[in-house]
Amino acid sequence: MIRAAVLGAAGYIGGELLRLLINHPQVDVVAATSRTLQGRQIDGVHPNLRHRTKLTFSSEERLPRCEVLFLATPHRETMRRMPEFLTKSGVVIDLSGDFRLHDTEVYEEYYGTPHEAPDLIPTFTQGLPEHHRAALRTADRISVPGCMATAGILSLSPLAAAGLITGDVTVDARTGSSGSGAKAGAENLHAERSGALRVFAPTKHRHEAEIAQATGHTVRMSATGVEAVRGVQLLSRATLADGVDERAIRSAYRTRYADEPFVRIVAARRGLHRFPDAKILSGSNFCDIGFALDRGASTVTVIAALDNLVKGGAGNAVQCMNVRFGEPEERGLEFTGLHPN
Repeated sequence: MIRAAVLGAAGYIGGELLRLLINHPQVDVVAATSRTLQGRQIDGVHPNLRHRTKLTFSSEERLPRCEVLFLATPHRETMRRMPEFLTKSGVVIDLSGDFRLHDTEVYEEYYGTPHEAPDLIPTFTQGLPEHHRAALRTADRISVPGCMATAGILSLSPLAAAGLITGDVTVDARTGSSGSGAKAGAENLHAERSGALRVFAPTKHRHEAEIAQATGHTVRMSATGVEAVRGVQLLSRATLADGVDERAIRSAYRTRYADEPFVRIVAARRGLHRFPDAKILSGSNFCDIGFALDRGASTVTVIAALDNLVKGGAGNAVQCMNVRFGEPEERGLEFTGLHPN
């Protein structure tokens, strides 16, 4: 059994980690920490886990030694405390944004503060199995991408790597309210959020830097909060290189993702579900990718969707753990989503 612990287990990402790990047949969850809920049953905060576990929240100070430590801790705080975290476990999987970007100047630009552990950045492997599977098999420090970044990287990188797109890429992202976390401010009260289509990042969303880093293209990204709890959907627009047609785009995706268990190409010519829709992915670890060509303007619109808490966070982290410990990659992640829901 793999002994696992979750730091910051009271939040939405922490709750998803617990849901997946508690139901994983090869994992023993030895600790779930919270600064304010110590001693309380975790199902008081995560009611979906009723009768699935008797685990209670514990303090970080009493964290037992474990084989894998998941960090659902805040940006900025995580980098300050990383030397401490690294003494707690042989493998650390970080879900904060602090070790995703390789360039400290870019980090400061997007996070508004200098990086406090720059020497540790090169020691982290990017936690995206579809791109870094070989390195993840021996990685002891793993940084999981952001939710919208995961959708953008998975959907755009095959086209960028094959030279099928050129110039800047424009990304229009939509996300549900859970992406703001369990301690969101007044802007996420039901009275303010219900019925709203709120543009909260008209320019320079943090995840654009991750997509640019992975694809080599300049990315200009906006993000809008929509009336949903879970889900991310990205519409990315790029100029096609000379001579690129639909067949080349489809071939690039099929070649890149033919054997991937959690990436599906969805680009049917007709039907209600001919393009990716985050609604049917709730609770699943899939990322669905589709596309449409604007022949008159020589552009492609790429559509990607996923559950921000699963493939965009906790599920991706568990997938990385499976790769690292030699488990079947789909173990504990078999849920397919619901339709209708």
